[in-house]
Amino acid sequence: MSHSFDTLNLDTKLIDALKKEGIINPTDIQTKAIPLALENKDIIGESQTGSGKTLAYLLPIFQKINTEKKEMQAIILAPTHELVMQINKEIQLLSKNSLLEVTSTPIMGEINIKRQIEKLKDKPHIIVGSAGRIHELIKMKKIKAHTVKTIVIDEGDKLLDNNNLNSVKDVIKTTMKDRQLMVFSATINQKTLDVAKSIMKEPAIIKIKEENISNPNITHMYLVSEKREKIEVLRKLVASIKPKRAIVFINKSEEIELTTLKLQYHHLNAYGLYGSASKEERKKALEDFRTGKINLLVASDLAARGLDVKDVTHIFNLDLSKDPKEYLHRTGRTGRAGKTGTAISILTINETSLIKKYSRSFNFKLEEKEIFKGNIVDPRKNKNSNVNQTKKTFKSKTKKTYKKSK
Repeated sequence: MSHSFDTLNLDTKLIDALKKEGIINPTDIQTKAIPLALENKDIIGESQTGSGKTLAYLLPIFQKINTEKKEMQAIILAPTHELVMQINKEIQLLSKNSLLEVTSTPIMGEINIKRQIEKLKDKPHIIVGSAGRIHELIKMKKIKAHTVKTIVIDEGDKLLDNNNLNSVKDVIKTTMKDRQLMVFSATINQKTLDVAKSIMKEPAIIKIKEENISNPNITHMYLVSEKREKIEVLRKLVASIKPKRAIVFINKSEEIELTTLKLQYHHLNAYGLYGSASKEERKKALEDFRTGKINLLVASDLAARGLDVKDVTHIFNLDLSKDPKEYLHRTGRTGRAGKTGTAISILTINETSLIKKYSRSFNFKLEEKEIFKGNIVDPRKNKNSNVNQTKKTFKSKTKKTYKKSK
């Protein structure tokens, strides 16, 4: 059954703001969460990456904020610097497009606290940030928690784990008992669900079933390469495609920096999202990525957690994720909002069986390709295919090894 935002009792200004961004129909999580959120119900919402969870809680918050009051009315907690900045940008865009004068400010640790205190003097309606720093500012009486009507815990599986739970609870305890609490995440296991229930008032639980079907707007292909040649294959792909904005995925976070350096050595405009980079460096890198100064972002699944950049045209897998759901999450970062995207995996011969398995499981068409004279071609149409040669070499080496062993 199809829905429209008109059926969700939203302000027409918000609906018009969405239309300006080309968003016409609500997603499943938005359809189910928005009416409950408008009724001030506590909510636990689980829905896959890219399903519109941010708007599922922002739209009701916007509708309920009294812009005539210059006071803090909502807190959104998020686990990473990048996600905080993304949410804050969404708020600013929604405010601009709707002409509703809703204000916000990001508040995070490891940032100059004096500057944050200055921004808080303007009494923004929404505060987006880390639980630790927000609680610190509440204790300093720079944030008046008693005026907060709604708290959102974004990426609840992360923020309600053993490392972060106490900080989150500290913030919640400073607010009034009748405040609304919403938890959203792509995955919520039983432990997270139990923790969330323990801090909420009869929460409505929304679980959007994740279909094992890939976005039909994404083209999936793979190229066969020896492991040591993967960077060179990627270089040729980038030269051929000239992607506007692409994310390069590898499996191990500790290899991000080395992979990035290799790509830069080949004169590729790449930047790595790795832990040792400062928050300012990461912020600048993401901004450069969004504006096109950087067109390749190297990340692991962990480093890219919560990362949502619009208009990503390509996903390159230098390593194939062992978890099939991660393959869907990676490729789901392109082909969004009705646009087309391409996911290209550069694999060793031994890895091809795994991606074929994903193709069958998630029901997407998979094409084998190769680079030939600067073009991406079907290897079966090229008798002198490098891919076929790689396969022959592999088989030849295997036979020689077998004969020697005899």
